[in-house]
Amino acid sequence: MGFASMSVIELVLVLSLSFFHGGEGVLSTLDGPFKPVTVPLDNSSRGKAVDLSDTDPVVQRVVEGFEPEQISLSLSATYDSVWISWITGEFHIGYNITSLDPKTVASVVQYGMYGLPITDEATGYSLVYNQLYPFEGLQNYTSGIIHHVRLTGLMPDTLYQYQCGDPSISAMSDVNYFRTMPVSGPHSYPSRVAVVGDLGLTFNTTSTVDHMISNHPDLVLLVGDVSYANLYLTNGTGSDCYSCSFSQTPIHETYQPRWDYWGRYMQPLVSKVPIMVVEGNHEIEQQAENQTFVAYSSRFAFPSEESGSSSTFYYSFNAGGIHFIMLGAYISYNKPEDQYKWLERDLASVDREVTPWLVAAWHPPWYSTYMAHYREAECMRVEMEDILYKYGVDIVFNGHVHAYERSNRVYNYTLDPCGPIHIVVGDGGNREKMAIAHADEAGNCPEPSTTPDEYMGGFCAFNFTSGPAEGKFCWDRQPDYSAYRESSFGHGILEVQNETHALWTWHRNKDMYNLAGDEIYIVRQPDRCPVESGGT
Repeated sequence: MGFASMSVIELVLVLSLSFFHGGEGVLSTLDGPFKPVTVPLDNSSRGKAVDLSDTDPVVQRVVEGFEPEQISLSLSATYDSVWISWITGEFHIGYNITSLDPKTVASVVQYGMYGLPITDEATGYSLVYNQLYPFEGLQNYTSGIIHHVRLTGLMPDTLYQYQCGDPSISAMSDVNYFRTMPVSGPHSYPSRVAVVGDLGLTFNTTSTVDHMISNHPDLVLLVGDVSYANLYLTNGTGSDCYSCSFSQTPIHETYQPRWDYWGRYMQPLVSKVPIMVVEGNHEIEQQAENQTFVAYSSRFAFPSEESGSSSTFYYSFNAGGIHFIMLGAYISYNKPEDQYKWLERDLASVDREVTPWLVAAWHPPWYSTYMAHYREAECMRVEMEDILYKYGVDIVFNGHVHAYERSNRVYNYTLDPCGPIHIVVGDGGNREKMAIAHADEAGNCPEPSTTPDEYMGGFCAFNFTSGPAEGKFCWDRQPDYSAYRESSFGHGILEVQNETHALWTWHRNKDMYNLAGDEIYIVRQPDRCPVESGGT
């Protein structure tokens, strides 16, 4: 098969033609810290935060029998390995459900370098998960057969073609394409990493994804809150606010087919561009026997084992000269626990001569000035901020707050030239709509006792003990650590250019595809800010 036989979208995604967002006049973090900026609310930016219906063509099942659907890619820990995931068979939802048998369909990927015959083959494993509710009147769900296959021995920065499925029953996918990450090194980086959070499946979501595709990403980072299936009852009735509309339900219900709709809609992108996901609060999805996060942990492949983690909640991977650390905000992060010990080991193993850039991501932000979720993750910050600072994390990406915000370099609420830049991109477009109110505006400061995360518990958010907000729980103006904030849907693009300079651009859905609403060069200063560096 040649390029002539590919669709336009395939050509765009496969070739990933290079182009440059920035130019002369773009400021850098060396010009900071910056005076805080709040962009006034533009009501036209609210878009259409309405979910796609279950009759929308893009969420329909278009395969037959055990042909693969919801195909997606994710990275392993290093460039020479990727995961291919897909689903075969149909889900069932109802009061009396029967699960499919994963053993009835093989998990096979046939692959090879583009332009050469497809001669390599890898096999993996498969599973089915259930979402069960022990209450009369609630419908249960059992998934299709979920397949995960890891390809190994790949060449760096190389275009591959692949088919997935079961060749023994003539149930193989069409040929898809992906490009491996470049080899890790100080002069080797993916061209563009898209960063998005709180995506959902609304008309705003489709605008976000369209804009993201136009920026030709090599990798997508999704910082939690994926399908928002938990804004629905098991009968398919949804709401923008579950607790407002369904406060009397005996358990927080979900409508699991929304996960299948999301996977079908995203396939044209994520079957060609790898997506790395970390859990958000909307993935909790409690069910029988107090199980949680089952759909999240089942549907995606994670490089947990490859990165020394025992959990799907936290893991790490390299993309060229960037080391990404994905942390779990909804599993214990205290110092004596497994996640913290894993983080210590992972950070100690990072060789900054090989991967100069260190980027961390998790769902709820530590530095957000919006009223929504204000200081909600303070206990996580208290436990983990010191070690991230010690090892010189350069950038932190978060979601959760449905708006955009970029910080100045900050550590412990204080401007610090060696602290990371914190960027909130929870503005992907979900149906819960946009965060607008700021905690520093008159009458908006939350009562401290209301701020801890309901799932994790704990209370660590006390009044500030120094600085302009000393003795207060909120500032009375936009805090100095907040450089730029705006309530608008969109996504971000990270373009690391060398071992010290990266261009960050944020793109509003309401703008033309080639415009950036916010852009800045993030500059590392290893001479000024020496950090601990390990290596193996």
